[in-house]
Amino acid sequence: MLKDSRHPLTPAYRRIVVKIGSQVLSRPDGTLDVTRMSALVDQVAELHKKGMEVILVSSGAVASGRSEVQPQRKLDQVEQRQLFSAVGQAILINRYYALFRDHGIVCGQVLTTKENFADRRHYLNQKRCMEVMLDNGVVPVINENDTVSVTELMFTDNDELSGLIASMMNAELLIMLSNVDGIFQGDPACGAELIREVQPRQDISTYITQNKSSFGRGGMRSKYGIAAKVAEEGITVVIANGRREGIITDLVSAGPSVPCTRFIAEKRSSAVKKWIAHSEGFAKGELHINEGCLQALGSSQARSLLPVGIDHIEGEFEKGDIVRIVSPDGTVLGVGKIRCDSETARRSLGKKGQKALIHYDYLYLEP
Repeated sequence: MLKDSRHPLTPAYRRIVVKIGSQVLSRPDGTLDVTRMSALVDQVAELHKKGMEVILVSSGAVASGRSEVQPQRKLDQVEQRQLFSAVGQAILINRYYALFRDHGIVCGQVLTTKENFADRRHYLNQKRCMEVMLDNGVVPVINENDTVSVTELMFTDNDELSGLIASMMNAELLIMLSNVDGIFQGDPACGAELIREVQPRQDISTYITQNKSSFGRGGMRSKYGIAAKVAEEGITVVIANGRREGIITDLVSAGPSVPCTRFIAEKRSSAVKKWIAHSEGFAKGELHINEGCLQALGSSQARSLLPVGIDHIEGEFEKGDIVRIVSPDGTVLGVGKIRCDSETARRSLGKKGQKALIHYDYLYLEP
């Protein structure tokens, strides 16, 4: 049980996604920090017992495998990830299982790949799997299947995966744990202030560095991009330091007093729009629009994408595929779910009085 009882917890949120990064779970030598892992499980268990549904997106498989395996020859980066994760994922989930069992809680493993989010049917199958786990009091522990995810099949990092999961599962809060308190207005070592709150559509990208973590693939730029998009979909997002004692329970109960960067949520989006918003990487083709269409899409009114506004089409796609929307100058404006195949779409180009190629309900434009 938790030794720290500084505050009572009330179920302020129904469903939470907690992303635990590599820097939180790794020691300086790159091996798994079991003590930190245990402390985080204690906090999740407390939330669970208060009636909140918690989904974990956890790194740590590679760190777990690195602790157990000494390669017989020099391996390239992909081979290392595959070897260490193949061994480490079994170790990681067994540790989680044992730690949660000490609290009388069952956890279950969900391994996924980027391909599982590209198709709506596979997407919904994953969602139903996690819903039935939550309905039966099981804590899902999710990670990318590093043994088969290589190059273009990989998520950018688990920041991207946690955003997809939070969106898919209609979470109310996404907590992204790293080894820093959040986003600063400069170098924190030089006294720069922590940005504690980011309003909807507020651009703070000038404060983000390109630095990445030592053992993970992500960095603050990745976290910022995912946090801004997820908040736009109606989910509160917090970036915080996973090495602070009691950080998860503090964030849920203590609110603004906890050091962190909190992204304020906008009005909640529909489930389909959330899926589309995260689908740019799965696009099968491109619709290149003309200037008139660009102006119409930039207005405050809801607009569907009509054939008369399309200049030309690139790529081949089927009905229901995701396609990119590209401006006359080549800028990707967003993505949408197309209502017909590429051959049919090309036949309708430039014609008035035709059905929309992408209805507004299935159109996502970047802010």
